[in-house]
Amino acid sequence: MKNFRYVLLLVSFLSITLISGCSSVKVQDYQNEKPQLNLFDYFKGKTFAQGQFQDRSGKVLRRFTVDITGTIEGNQLTLDERFVYNDGEKQQRIWHITKTAEGQFIGKADDVIGEAIGESAGNALNWRYTLDLPYKDSTIHVQFNDWMFLHTDTTMMNRASVTKWGFNVGEVTLFFSKNPL
Repeated sequence: MKNFRYVLLLVSFLSITLISGCSSVKVQDYQNEKPQLNLFDYFKGKTFAQGQFQDRSGKVLRRFTVDITGTIEGNQLTLDERFVYNDGEKQQRIWHITKTAEGQFIGKADDVIGEAIGESAGNALNWRYTLDLPYKDSTIHVQFNDWMFLHTDTTMMNRASVTKWGFNVGEVTLFFSKNPL
């Protein structure tokens, strides 16, 4: 019986250690990183982006460019995003992003289901949302977990994992520039 308790205690300790070791990254982990990201300041005016979508194996399926115009009114940032894909398809998404508290944001767009929840600290911003994504002759709902990192005052990188029912569907990699490339 004593050995059983010892084994049970050891298994409990190892389980807690494994669970805490697998905890996800938090935006606060970047609070001391520079340069500090001010989402509204960065996207005010014109921004250009280049990106791609990779499937879960890493194969690039689509490349695209985005011209972004950002306007600010009070505590709301509006981003007019104009996408051009490598196959010639064009798409527009208009984000309405509201600052709800320091480092806290809510975003809405026509193809976002519900609201996007954003949090920033230091040079990082994390967005989580469900997108109604065109797929074949219909659409599917996929979850985005976007991580944006400001590298310099004019360049930012975005890496987004895309999941469906908790399974990895692919990844979006995007590079933003305040100066046309």
